[in-house]
Amino acid sequence: MNGCGSHLLLECDAVAPARLRDPEWLENTLLAAAEAAGATVLYGHFHHFGGAQGVTGVLLLRESHITIHTWPEFGYAAIDVFMCGQAQPRLAVDCLVRLLQPGRSRWKEVARGPLGTVTPGAA
Repeated sequence: MNGCGSHLLLECDAVAPARLRDPEWLENTLLAAAEAAGATVLYGHFHHFGGAQGVTGVLLLRESHITIHTWPEFGYAAIDVFMCGQAQPRLAVDCLVRLLQPGRSRWKEVARGPLGTVTPGAA
């Protein structure tokens, strides 16, 4: 890990819609991912938008955060795993994929740090 931390952006397709509507199940899933990564959970909040709609959730970590936004109607989840220190965010991503059981998943990693260490781009 370089700089201030590693930010993994995970996208999961073809996830069972019932899982993507269940805030308690999603919270437990993110808690398992945080534990797998060796991260310390400070606080969590998960909000279900009602009916067949999705969930937005966040775990605040001593090492940063894990967030999830779900669209059950598309079987889709967008997840951010941002960690610093000794935590291992790739282990969190592995755990999330194992538990969510998507038909397809993809992720990319962004090194986070001071502006002097980031390739300049349009702001």
